[in-house]
Parts: sequence; C-alpha cells; structure tokens
Amino acid sequence: MSRNYKFFDQTACYFVTMTVVHWIDVFSRKEYRDILFESLEYCKKEKGLIVHAYVVMSNHVHLVISSKGKVKLESIVRDLKKFTSKNIIKSIQGNISESRRDWMLWMFERTGQRNKNNSKYQFWQQHNHPIILNSSDILNQKINYIHQNPVRNGLVVEASDYLYSSARNYEEKKYVIFDVEMI
Repeated sequence: MSRNYKFFDQTACYFVTMTVVHWIDVFSRKEYRDILFESLEYCKKEKGLIVHAYVVMSNHVHLVISSKGKVKLESIVRDLKKFTSKNIIKSIQGNISESRRDWMLWMFERTGQRNKNNSKYQFWQQHNHPIILNSSDILNQKINYIHQNPVRNGLVVEASDYLYSSARNYEEKKYVIFDVEMI
C-alpha cells in the first residue's frame, strides 16, 4: 500500500503525528517525556527544526513543524523517531520501578519482529502522515486541533492548563515546558 503523505516542500509548515505502536501509554511517565523534549531541543539546535505547536499525549505526539533548511524535514523526523525510540526503550529496560516494563518491551519486540525495517524493537508507528499547511486557515485549524486535544480527552478544561502543549506558549503562561516559534 502506497502512502501519499510526504514532505514535498521543505520550506513549508507541516502537521505531523507520531504514534506509539499499539497506542501504548508511554508518555504518562515524566522520564520518557523528558527524552522526547530533549530530542526535540537537539533537533532545533543542531538540525534546524522549527516547532510551531505541539502536544504530547500519553501515546502520541502532534507537531506543527518547519525547517530552517539545514536538514530535510523527513530526515529530522526520521532521526527524532530513531533517537527517541532507542533511548526510551533503553530507559524502560533500565527502569526497575516501571510496573509495565516487561509487557511494554514484549509489545515493542513483538511488533519489531513483524517489521523487516527493525532490528529488534519498534516503538513508533512507521508513518507520520505529514500534512502540508499551505493556508493560514488550515494552519490555524491544526494548531487549534493540537491545543484542544487534551480538552477533548477530558484531561483539562482549558487548553492552556495542559502542561505538555504549546497552548501555554500561545496564551503566554509563565511556566512552559518547551519553547516554540509561534506563528
């Protein structure tokens, strides 16, 4: 089956979703979210990633991103997923207090064995489904969708109350987890 979703225009903004295999609630733990945020920060500084909006849910991440042109967007996303996958799995392996450790590793390994692109584990679903945001209406709709995700899931009443979202940045709250380049 062919996927028609690609990063065609390296100068454009894209909406991207990265989903953990089997929708496993990995990001309910701070240490795994920290690995994701550290990797995003590295990609900003070293690869030219621009993050305009984000939300980190328990089992998936939505981003509105673009690039400064240093590295192609598909390469940045590929490297981000590869690095976070390796490091989160390593963290799970070493976390003796992780009550779901054996189950999660079994699920990641089982999924990895079914995919010839993996050596052992698969953490992320393979596709990112990048959607080009080529109008201000579509861009604003996707940013709103991202920010309302925790509200729709019943986690908060107001989008800016959710710590792991750029809604806090856009509403100029004092405590933000990750800096974004607002549009």
